[in-house]
This record gives sequence, structure tokens and C-alpha cells, in this order.
Amino acid sequence: MGGGALHSAALIEYLARRYELDALVFHQQGEPDPVAAFPRGLVHEIGVIEMPHHGRSIISRAVRNLRRVLRGAPPLNDRFAGFGDEIASWLEGRRYSLCVVEHFWCAPYHPIVAPHSDRMVLDLHNIESRLYEAYAAVETWPVSAMCRRFQRGGLELERKWLPAFSLLLTTSEADAERVRGMAGGTRVAVYPNTIPRVRVPSTAKEDVVIFSGNLEYRPNVAAVRYFRDAVWPALRERWPGLVWRLIGKNAQFVRRYLDGDSRIDLRGPVENAIESLAQAKVAVVPVLAGSGTRVKILEAWAAATAVVSTRLGAEGLAGIDGEHLLVADSASDFTSAVSRLLDSPEERDRIAKGGRSLFEAEYTWEAGWEKLKQVEI
Repeated sequence: MGGGALHSAALIEYLARRYELDALVFHQQGEPDPVAAFPRGLVHEIGVIEMPHHGRSIISRAVRNLRRVLRGAPPLNDRFAGFGDEIASWLEGRRYSLCVVEHFWCAPYHPIVAPHSDRMVLDLHNIESRLYEAYAAVETWPVSAMCRRFQRGGLELERKWLPAFSLLLTTSEADAERVRGMAGGTRVAVYPNTIPRVRVPSTAKEDVVIFSGNLEYRPNVAAVRYFRDAVWPALRERWPGLVWRLIGKNAQFVRRYLDGDSRIDLRGPVENAIESLAQAKVAVVPVLAGSGTRVKILEAWAAATAVVSTRLGAEGLAGIDGEHLLVADSASDFTSAVSRLLDSPEERDRIAKGGRSLFEAEYTWEAGWEKLKQVEI
């Protein structure tokens, strides 16, 4: 389950303990049945909106995004647009005390949903304008120009729709500050990314550094490319037995950057990400673009695996450099930080234990639910 899905699952679990809960979800062709993802009895009724097929080839994506550039429509806002009739039909005759909209992509459905609900909450997994601003900073032309266009479009939509909601949830205080400047009088609260509390897996450490995440997600693709070109060659030379392992769905989107190196282990999807992370000596998070907070760091902390991250990769988390993880922004500093942990089992264990302690205190589902109680959602 990806970071966004975990975030939504925690919120649904919390709400289901306090309300009789209905859910209306989108389903893309070829993806698993969304109804099956809900534990039996958790939700009273589930509606499904089927989305039309979108080709995933490079040409198909390029044509779609060119059209979006011309209209100034951010890709995911555009992908989830046009389903107003289906939503209105499903809501007919229904009334709720609370409606939670997951992701900003669906915020423009506010006028359709609001008449059926006493309160409207928008759960912002990311700040879309910030996300595209970060993309533009690390991409080359013409992609950088497209991202700047999407950033402007996203900002316009945020200024329009954020003030319409009763409450806005962000995953970090940094994102909350960004939102407050656009939200008018709407209340903004932090609901962090969290994951279920798990025991530390009992497994031997391998001579592996590991990267995890959805390998189709643009910030993850950029991170893989950066690590492959700027960091991995020096680590590979210094540590002859070291393997770089990548786990996560949609591995085909990064394969072309990794072919030809027998010491890069592209595993793809795994049954249990935390168990896989626990097998590695170091989890690397060379993220150069993004918004929100990185669940990949939370999972590494849960696995008691030491983390090296860029400053942006660790943004929004309470981790302290040198205590819960190591932070390094330049390629040479990142290489040195990983090598420092590989060279010293004691230092690696100290950082890993610090991360695990912070996870237990701040980033379990129960810790996140305590924050929701404070905002009386």
C-alpha cells in the first residue's frame, strides 16, 4: 500500500470508529477492486466511480500533458475532473454530518457535495502548487516549463477552493503555513502521515542500501536518476560488495536508468515493505522534489533501519539530523553520510534506534488519531 493509501486508510479507520461511514471511491481500469480493500464491516456503503482508460505509454502521456499545458490544468486535477453527474447521482437523497474529501484533485466537487453535508473537510496529502514548483526546479526544459505552467494552474485552483471548506488537513506544519496564506478564514490543522504500529522485524542485515516507493511517481523517478548518476558510482567503487536495492510498484518506469549494473537489484513490488527495509543497512531518500512528508522514511524508522535523506526528503518530519537520520544535500555529502553508516555498525545502530523511537512516539496511527481528536473532526 502506497503512502497516500496508508494516509487515507488511517483516516477512514478513525472516522469509522466515530460515525456510520459511507465511501465513494474512484477506480481506474486494471487496478484492484477498491471495495475489496475495505475491511468487512468498516464502511456501511461503498460507491465506485469507474474512470475511463488512459494509455500509459510515453506518447499517450505526452499528448495528454501537452493538452493540459495549453489549458493550464494540472494533470491529476484534470484526471479526476468530469464526474460531477456520477457524484450527484450517488449523493441524491443522502445527508451527512461530515464529508471528507481526499486529495486536492477532488476539491472542485465541493459545490456538488456541500449541500449534502453539514461540514466539509479537505485532506491535503500534498500542496499541488508546491509540488509542481519543486518539479520545475529539478527538471530540464521543456518539462520544467510544463511544471511551471501546472504550478500556476494549481495555485489558481487552490486560491479558489481552499477557502470553501470548513477544515483543511495538511501532513506537516510547513505545508500548513503555505496553506494558511491561501485559505482565508478556513481552519487549518496538521494530520501527519502515519503507519500502523509494527514490531521491528527479526532479520539479519544484508550488505544493501535500499530505496522504496511508487517507482512511477515523478519525485521518486527523479530521486532514482539522481542517486544512480551522482551517488551510486562512488558508493559502488568504495564498497565492492554493496548492492543497491529498489522496492515498489511500477518498476518498469525506472528500469531504463538501472540496466547494465549487476549490483542494482530492482525488486519491484514486495509483500511487506517494512520487512524488506529491515534487511538493508541503510535506507536512502535522495528526494529532490515533492510536497507533504515521505512515508518511505516512516517505514524505514519502523523497520529500525538507518536513514540518509536530503533536507527536502525529510521536510515536515520531526527527525533531527544526527539523531533520527542523517541529512545530506550534495552528492558528495550524501555519499559520505551513507559510507559513515556502512563503516560503523555502532553509529548505524544509534541512528536506527533514534528513528524507531521517534516513529513510536509520533508516527503511528494512534499518534495521528490523537491529533485528530484535538481538531474535533
